[in-house]
Amino acid sequence: MPLQIRATDAGHPADLLDLPWNLPLEQWPEESLVALPRGISRHVVRFARAGGEVVAVKEVSEWAADREYELLRDLDRLAIPAVDPIAVVTGREAADGTPLEPALITRHLDGSLPYRSMFETTMRPGTVSRLLDALAVLLVRLHLVGFAWGDCSLSNTLFRRDAGAYAAYLVDAETGQIQPRLSAGQRDYDIDLARVNIAGELMDLEAGGSLHPSVDPVTFAEAICSRYTDLWHELTRESVYPAAKRHYIDRRIRRLNDLGFDVAEMQIKRSPGGDTVTFLPKVVDAGHHQRQLLRLTGLDTEENQARSLLNDLEQWMTTQDDYDPGDPLGARPEVLAHRWVRQVFRPAVRMVPRELRGRMDPAQLYHELLEHRWYLSEHAQRDVGLEATVESYLRDVLPLVPDPSALVSEEE
Repeated sequence: MPLQIRATDAGHPADLLDLPWNLPLEQWPEESLVALPRGISRHVVRFARAGGEVVAVKEVSEWAADREYELLRDLDRLAIPAVDPIAVVTGREAADGTPLEPALITRHLDGSLPYRSMFETTMRPGTVSRLLDALAVLLVRLHLVGFAWGDCSLSNTLFRRDAGAYAAYLVDAETGQIQPRLSAGQRDYDIDLARVNIAGELMDLEAGGSLHPSVDPVTFAEAICSRYTDLWHELTRESVYPAAKRHYIDRRIRRLNDLGFDVAEMQIKRSPGGDTVTFLPKVVDAGHHQRQLLRLTGLDTEENQARSLLNDLEQWMTTQDDYDPGDPLGARPEVLAHRWVRQVFRPAVRMVPRELRGRMDPAQLYHELLEHRWYLSEHAQRDVGLEATVESYLRDVLPLVPDPSALVSEEE
C-alpha cells in the first residue's frame, strides 16, 4: 500500500511529503524536528516543520487516527478550543518494507504549553487554580455541545496565557464521542474522571518536588468538580422572577456575558396566574467578548484578552471628538475601533523589538502593557503614558518572560 496523506488543507500535502515517513517517529533525525515542550502521551509524539508551519505528529493505529481526525474536525465546526487536525498519514513503510504505524497530524498551537512544562518552576497555588478554572470552562463547553471527553486530564490539555488567566485547549480527542445531548450520568463520569486524573498528576508533580507545599493534590482536584458544577448551574438553570421585575432577565443575561457566554436562544414563560416569569437560556455560546472584539476590530484573541482590549478601546473612544453614542451623525463604533487598532494597538505592539515579540501573541503583549501602565501610573499618581510604559516594560519585565520556544521538555 503506497503512502497516502488525507488532508483538510490542500496547501499542506506537498510540504508533508518531505518528512521522513519511512522512519519510526522515535528515529526521526534532529533536522526534521522542532524543539518544543511535549507533555506525557501514551503514543510517540514529535513536532516537525512542514513548509512554514510547525505540526505535531502522533503515531497511532489507522482506526484511531481516522476517528480522532473526524472528532477534531467536528469540534472545530462547533467552535470548541482544540488543536486543528491537518492530515492522517497511512501506508508508511520502512526501507526494508516493514509496515509502520499511521500518523495523525495536527497544527501546533502557538504560545501553548503542556502543564508539566509550566511546572518546571514551582507554580503558586493561585496559578494552579487558574489552570483548573480554564479546564473546568473547557469541560463545560464540551458538554454543552454534547461532547463526552472520556479522558479529561491536565495531560490531554494545552494552556495558553489569556490576560490574567489561562485558556485551555483539548489536545487529545481519542476517547471522545459526540451526541445530541449528554445525560447527567455521562457528565458526572467525565467530572469524576477529571478529579481522579488531576489528583494523580498533581501527586506526580509533588513527588518530583515541582508542586508548591501549600497545594494539596486531592483538595485541588476536588475543586474542579465544584468549579464545573457552579458554572454549569449558572449557564443552564431555570430562573423564576416576579412578573414586575422582568429586568432581572436582562441582568441574568449580562451576568452570563460577564462569564464570557452568549445566550443564542431563550425560553420565557408567564405563569398561569401572571405573577411570575420563567426564564431558561436554551443555547449558550462561549466567546462573547471574543466575538465582539472580532466584529469591531478584526482582532482574533482569547476571551479574557478580548475583555481587556475592549475595556481599553471603550476608554479610548471617549477621548475622541467625533464619539457621541447619542448622535446618529457621530462616528460609528466600527470606525473608531479600526482607528484604535491603527493608532493605538499596532503602534504599541510594534514598539517592542521584533525579536522579542515571539514570547507572547500581540493581544497578550498589549494586555501586559496595559497592566504595566496601570502599575506605573498608580506608583507615580499620574498617567505615565504608553511610550514610558513600553520603555519600562522592555527594561524591567519582558527580559524575565520565558521564551516558549526555549522550553524543551524531556517527557515523551
